[in-house]
Amino acid sequence: MENLKLNVNIAGVSFKNPIIAASGTFGFGVEYKEYIDLNHLGGISVTGLTLEPRKGNPPPRIAETPSGILNSVGLQNPGVDYFIDSILPKLKQYDTNIIANINGNTLDEYCHMATRLQQIDIDMLELNLSCPNVKQGGVSFGTDPEMVYSITKAVKEHSHQPLIVKLTPNVTDITEIAIAAQKGGGDAISLVNTFLGMAIDVKTRRPVLGNITGGLSGPAIKPLALRMVWQVSRAVEIPIIGMGGIMTGEDVVEFLLAGATAVSIGTANLVTPDSMVKILYDFKTYMHNNKVSSIDELIGGLIVKMPT
Repeated sequence: MENLKLNVNIAGVSFKNPIIAASGTFGFGVEYKEYIDLNHLGGISVTGLTLEPRKGNPPPRIAETPSGILNSVGLQNPGVDYFIDSILPKLKQYDTNIIANINGNTLDEYCHMATRLQQIDIDMLELNLSCPNVKQGGVSFGTDPEMVYSITKAVKEHSHQPLIVKLTPNVTDITEIAIAAQKGGGDAISLVNTFLGMAIDVKTRRPVLGNITGGLSGPAIKPLALRMVWQVSRAVEIPIIGMGGIMTGEDVVEFLLAGATAVSIGTANLVTPDSMVKILYDFKTYMHNNKVSSIDELIGGLIVKMPT
């Protein structure tokens, strides 16, 4: 399996393989160094960063569900300056691409963060558009095509690195949102983020999560995520990083066939810390067993007979 072509290119950035640690489930990466060789990964999208440190939502923050979890962590993080000064130097010791995931409550916050990171030695920015816009009544940036276009365009003007736009699936038409991100200057798209859900304790008759609702991730959402990746791949010309319930090497193959260029793995990291290494090995085994010598043979390779 040594002669397999695994490298992919996303907006001019070369990844040694398509496996990326999803933001929010892998910390800053260095927390996992005792369990996994970070050099094996194609990239790490660090935990969501905000302009100032954030404590996050009240507990409980995690609730297990059939085939997945609900989380309501609330973007707890030490702030972008701490990341730059204290975390990034440790991450740079590893041979893997570094993606900074940025979050804001206003357009100004997003642009300020992009400017702050502009000259920092990271490979890409990931624009998380699932945050509430506090200046417009708390409506998520990512649910309005015009807002997606405007914020993508503004952040792109303040960013030096290629810009990934991370989309929420909690919309009526995901292709409309993806097209807006592309028109705004997004260099790539990552999807999907978590689906909004909730859990109730029937004994106490109270919500399980301290924030009442949370984001559903894990294998339960994979069919929905695959469908959205396939739809978006037919609507835009920029690369897609697919995510949502990837637990095995064959899951990776499905997302690539649906049109993704690479994948992000999230919930699997919470099941076993070395999940991504195992998934990469399984993926390589699939390629070897099926005589697929290059990953390019899989990307967008879904065979579909559309109804006439």
